[in-house]
Amino acid sequence: MDLTVTAHADATTWLDWGQGARRCAVGKGGIAVKRGEGDGITPVGRWAFRKLLWRPDRIEKPQTILPLQAIRPDDGWCDAPDDPNYNRLVKLPYVASHEEMWRFDPLYDLVAVLGYNDDPVVRGKGSAIFLHLARPDYAPTAGCVALALGDARAALAQLQAGDRLVVK
Repeated sequence: MDLTVTAHADATTWLDWGQGARRCAVGKGGIAVKRGEGDGITPVGRWAFRKLLWRPDRIEKPQTILPLQAIRPDDGWCDAPDDPNYNRLVKLPYVASHEEMWRFDPLYDLVAVLGYNDDPVVRGKGSAIFLHLARPDYAPTAGCVALALGDARAALAQLQAGDRLVVK
């Protein structure tokens, strides 16, 4: 069953995978058609799950059908539109603009990489949209979808082949 993100009139957002809606966070720009890199928008659409990254020093290996990859201290994600590795995992140190995947906070302890702007990569369209962990207050993200750890584990554990993240 697809995981579906919807915004409610009270400005909260919810993710449902058939087990009841759970609170989630989306980008500070809200849910809309993405304009480009750094706009803070969570893009409307249907996004395939590519793989699941996790911090093995902090959480147990997740149960999922997705390909799994442990996050390492030298992992980064390139967000520089003019770089040949734009919207890809890179090894640090890296000269172009990037995010560090090995964070001090727990937001990237569990990260599902979604199929946004990756096949093919279009420079400037916006780098990765992840499903990652939320801050305790569900503060807005940079454009990703974020859930509490228990909800993320439950949602990712029930995925079946072909399931997608649907953002309405």
